[in-house]
Amino acid sequence: MKGNSKYLIYLLVVIAGVFSCERYETYREPNALLAFSSDTVFFDTIFTTLGSTTHKLKVYNNYDQVLEIASIELAGGASSVFRLNIDGWSSHSVTNIEIPPKDSLYIFVEVTLDPNNIDSILAIHDSIMFNTNGNLQDVNLVAWGQDVHLFRADTLKTTTWVNDKPYLIIDYLMIDSLETLTIEEGVRIHMHRNAVIYVKGTLKANGSLDNPITIEGDRLEYLYRDIPGQWGMIYFWPGAKENELDYMNIRNGTIGLWADTVMTPGTPNLSIRNCKIENMSAVGIMGQGTTIHASNTSVSNCGQVAIFLNIGGSYEFYHCSVGNYWSGGYSNRTTPSLAMSNYYEDINGNLQVRPIEKAYFGNCIIYGNKEFEILVDEAPDTEIPYQFDHCLIKADPEEFDLSSPDHFVNVINLEDPRFMDAENNNLALDTLSPAKDKALSDIALQYPLDILGESRLGEMGPDIGAFERFENDSISR
Repeated sequence: MKGNSKYLIYLLVVIAGVFSCERYETYREPNALLAFSSDTVFFDTIFTTLGSTTHKLKVYNNYDQVLEIASIELAGGASSVFRLNIDGWSSHSVTNIEIPPKDSLYIFVEVTLDPNNIDSILAIHDSIMFNTNGNLQDVNLVAWGQDVHLFRADTLKTTTWVNDKPYLIIDYLMIDSLETLTIEEGVRIHMHRNAVIYVKGTLKANGSLDNPITIEGDRLEYLYRDIPGQWGMIYFWPGAKENELDYMNIRNGTIGLWADTVMTPGTPNLSIRNCKIENMSAVGIMGQGTTIHASNTSVSNCGQVAIFLNIGGSYEFYHCSVGNYWSGGYSNRTTPSLAMSNYYEDINGNLQVRPIEKAYFGNCIIYGNKEFEILVDEAPDTEIPYQFDHCLIKADPEEFDLSSPDHFVNVINLEDPRFMDAENNNLALDTLSPAKDKALSDIALQYPLDILGESRLGEMGPDIGAFERFENDSISR
């Protein structure tokens, strides 16, 4: 009897389960319509040969019955540049897909474009076709595509890049020893993830005020417009010489410029003029045992150090602006905007001193959102011959003797320079900036035009930093 009771209970559970399952009919009316999260899946500019990010489309069944989609397919078929993943199936076409009542499915869309050898941005169209009970619907696919000069782990001899179509670097590009790469104004360079430009020879970047040279990542979707760390660095190899960068915008990398261990007597290894370096996840400018001469240059939003001068070398900065307000949820910056060091610790734990011959800052701004923004790290019994001359800085008054003329001449300390919008890399001065009219005229005469091509010589006095501020005087922007 006890065994029969167990059998009866089991049978009742099974029967209850069967009758408790709600069964839905399939909706077969010819007026059946799907709903979509968007009527168009849109891709920003995509470079040829380089795939896009993945976009998603959501397809809804708003009925109280099962909806069977007879087919989902790309109108362009297998030859389309678009790719679909439909409910887990990677195909340009699937059939007989069911969506439960009041439910949905995802379609993921990607695109890879073929080279077209045309220096224009073209719109590429396709569509996803849906057949439900004989009722046809479609969702548009639109991508903007452009051809590029593609480099993948290439070594260059002497050549010139012209402003016809963008240059895309995958892995790395090497400028060989004794060779020169000349880049003309307006050239656009895009770097793939972790890509590096190695300079063993010479780099001549000849941008202009109206047509600067731009280096940034290869993701042009809006989401990536200001994301740091999208590519590696521009690295000047030991032995590189006479490198000149003029009107160059360097954005969204890891290290903007790294010049390493070489000094050419009488000639800077790296000259930087009228450049903007911004959104670097690590360092803006790094000098290591080299010579750097920078003027009319702004460095902003760096995750570690904006300017790092390390183990030897000679460095001069004139009318440069550093505004480091690193934020945005990537990481917390714990290092100062400007750091100098004349030693390192070798593998045996011994200090190796590499004297810095000169570190001069004239008419410069060094500021940011940390409590103090200057670090001078000297080996015992050594001294770095640094000097801030008519600069606005953010230095610890308990660590530095600001009255020492060897290191500080007419500096403004711990006063907000009042940048126009530093968090968005605009280091121009607003009308109440304490840096206005406080620069040394002798330096301004050597650099009479600011980074925007405006004269420094027509006001009460030149301004500190890369940008000249004009009010209601005879000169206006």
